[in-house]
Amino acid sequence: MKNSLLGKKILEALLVGVLAVSSLTGCGTKKEVDANVIKIAASPTPHSKILEKAKPILAEKGYDLQITVFDDYVIPNEVVESGEFDANYIQHLPYLNSFNEEKGTHIVNVGEVHYEPFGIYPGQKKSLSEITDGDVIAVPNDTTNEARALLLLQDNGIIKLKDGAGLTATVNDIAENPHNIQIKELEAAQVSRVVSEVAYVVLNGNYALEAGYVVSKDALAYEQSDSEAAKTYVNIIAVKEGNENNEGIKALVEILKSDEIKQYITDTYEGAVIPFE
Repeated sequence: MKNSLLGKKILEALLVGVLAVSSLTGCGTKKEVDANVIKIAASPTPHSKILEKAKPILAEKGYDLQITVFDDYVIPNEVVESGEFDANYIQHLPYLNSFNEEKGTHIVNVGEVHYEPFGIYPGQKKSLSEITDGDVIAVPNDTTNEARALLLLQDNGIIKLKDGAGLTATVNDIAENPHNIQIKELEAAQVSRVVSEVAYVVLNGNYALEAGYVVSKDALAYEQSDSEAAKTYVNIIAVKEGNENNEGIKALVEILKSDEIKQYITDTYEGAVIPFE
């Protein structure tokens, strides 16, 4: 009887040991799989499209790029800060810096990929030479993009800003307005929807694409590749501080800056999106 009881206890101990080893092995496998998954939040156009092009190239290096598209700029930063996502590809550095300061987040730039030239597009007027007193021009209303729009209007002689206004300019910094232009400030995604109501619109590159515009063909004027704005507003891959040296993220950035992806951007977007050199 005692031998039978002892045998039963030994068998139970062996089974517990087997289960423990199996559990440890399973955990190791899951950790290994998770390390090869890169979860990234992206804007619809062009960011998610560029990432889709990079996805199979990254797969050859053993990484599974999982892309989730968001229609705003806030949630993609929040999910990176929380650790739910590994990275995002939605924004330029001035916006990120402003977001971190306002929200107390700790998100950092790990690679510059492309920039999207701002353009002045026709509304009721089809040429800048048609501008007249009291014309209305719609611009994005967020801090960084409004300044960029105003600088473009200044570059084309429509307004003049106060000295030093630069990348923080607002409508309050307009020093000269010879045509008494009215600036209509709208949420960036709404600007393209009022083309029939205003003389001109100034659009972000991604919203111009979504509205069906090609900057090199449709814009009446746009930022030049060597402009301060083009260099300042390059779109980036961003991660939570401390994750800059993640091997998967480094591989992703390397691919996004490769000649293959640069050529894809150039061929696909006809000047509306330009690879950052």
